[in-house]
Amino acid sequence: MTETKSHWEEVYDKKSYEEASWYQEKPEVSLQFIKDLELSECSKIIDIGGGDSNLVDYLLKEGYRDISVLDISEKAIEKAKIRLKNDAEKVNWIVADATEFEVTQVYHLWHDRAAFHFLTEEDQIENYLRTLENSVASGGFVILATFSKEGPEKCSGRTIKQYSQEDLQELLQDKFELLRCKNIDHKTPTGTIQNFTFCCFRKK
Repeated sequence: MTETKSHWEEVYDKKSYEEASWYQEKPEVSLQFIKDLELSECSKIIDIGGGDSNLVDYLLKEGYRDISVLDISEKAIEKAKIRLKNDAEKVNWIVADATEFEVTQVYHLWHDRAAFHFLTEEDQIENYLRTLENSVASGGFVILATFSKEGPEKCSGRTIKQYSQEDLQELLQDKFELLRCKNIDHKTPTGTIQNFTFCCFRKK
């Protein structure tokens, strides 16, 4: 087991989702970004670093039928399965590191509000971006949310990498066009405010 994987298994073992800094009862911003894309219900959607986030619950309620959730932590995915009960069978669960994910299909939407800003090594970032490019269908979308330049420098005991709109645009500009970007304040369960850069791209 890698150090990164063991770290996240321990985090999810010790904390309930409601105690985690990334907790959202309803992920309003992500859901609105997704709604604005007007995807068909059969669109292939993958949530990167989805863990035991509630996003998948709401996507199922919206009628989406081809949802994958990827997380490095088996514990996080087990928690999500327990919460969803029978609905868990409608989801494709993937235990994998987003930087080493073996792509077996292409997606119409790649959503990541949790994973990318934890990648601090150049090779990790390059691997992630290569996988992203190979995973999204032509004309498909990417919703990428990271801690902004005004956001925290650490999360869950790990150093993160902050991004501005311009930073994300520069990373993806070869294969993707920026559709919209905004900065969002997220309030953690302890009342701390974390600022995110939330961007949506379309594959050229």
